[in-house]
Amino acid sequence: MKKLKLVVVGNGMAGIRTLEELLKLDRDLYDITVFGAEPYTNYNRILLSPVLTGEQTVQDIILNDKNWYRENSITLHLNCTVTQINRARREVIADDGTVAPYDRLLLATGSNPFVLPVPGNDLKRVITFREIRDVDLMIDAASKLKRAVVIGGGLLGLEAANGLAARGMKVSVVHLGATLLDRQLDKAAAALLQKDLERRGLQFLMNRQTAAIVGDEEGAVRAIRFKDGSEHATDLVVMAVGIRPNTDLAEKAGIHTERGIIVNDTLQTYDPSIYAVGECVSHRGMAYGLVAPLFEQAKVAANHLAFHGIGRYSGSAISTKLKVTGIDVFSAGDFIGNAGTEAITLADSVGGIYKKLVIKDDKLVGACLYGDTADGAWYLRLIREGASIAGRREHLMFGEGVGAQP
Repeated sequence: MKKLKLVVVGNGMAGIRTLEELLKLDRDLYDITVFGAEPYTNYNRILLSPVLTGEQTVQDIILNDKNWYRENSITLHLNCTVTQINRARREVIADDGTVAPYDRLLLATGSNPFVLPVPGNDLKRVITFREIRDVDLMIDAASKLKRAVVIGGGLLGLEAANGLAARGMKVSVVHLGATLLDRQLDKAAAALLQKDLERRGLQFLMNRQTAAIVGDEEGAVRAIRFKDGSEHATDLVVMAVGIRPNTDLAEKAGIHTERGIIVNDTLQTYDPSIYAVGECVSHRGMAYGLVAPLFEQAKVAANHLAFHGIGRYSGSAISTKLKVTGIDVFSAGDFIGNAGTEAITLADSVGGIYKKLVIKDDKLVGACLYGDTADGAWYLRLIREGASIAGRREHLMFGEGVGAQP
């Protein structure tokens, strides 16, 4: 029987995880073709930070080498960007002229780093932090230059700042907000984090809005200028101010997009032969940038690509477990709280530990942990299950070992 043709646009973690799940279900259903815009096989983007600090190499973070593609009879096009989808003919066209027909198409185009629309954003030595090429540029810059500014006090910005500092640069982090990691931490935990990072030599310029990047006579960065007119001298600018779903290809093909490629609970787009997974996707109005939701999507998409037809993706309970420059951080659910909730907190400033549990109607609805995240998975389970914690309320703060039994 003639095999169906599956084309995957995007060689990142979400797209290839979908293939891994699909191959478990049915190895012989499709002839598979994968297009990747980068020159590397599938790698773990989360581990770019250890590559930047020098703790790991690019080879260490490769998830699937060329042998894996060969062993699974996958045709791989690296350094090759798909520029057009012809939905009428069911084929994709790449920038090198390659044409690949499909019966099913999987879009896993990921996201693009957001570049601030300010004068000077195209100067030499203004870079983003998204892929191996960016890390190579940063490592090269750190070997020749002394000062760096990282714009963005989120996870990516802090990882970039830590990596550059580890390579000997004097690093300043510019952040528009008043607290670091404002999507992952409450104010108390963010203040602890800032103090810890300052002890490690990082400088923070908070509540600062970047107005322009100032260049020298040779077209390279000389300083960053803020809205109040003040300037901060630097040799390198790294923009880490967020990501945007990469929907360009889908939009050009007339596929419905709205802050992401719109998919239903089977990860199918408005075109029934086209599926989408990962950071490029908008599902029930949500776009996810964390790995766990992307892997959940991959499992469901694979199920439907294999014609099993029983998987449903209904969204993910957001939790964040991070190691920010060696410091453990965890948050889940509504960890800020509001007028209808109450919070239990434990703060040990000497030991660098902070815990906050948010309760509503005798249920745990949020958790924020700093310095000790050992019970994060248990708290997340309680949040997801919505179980009553009435009987174990007094012991809840002490973790699963003590608080698991009512």
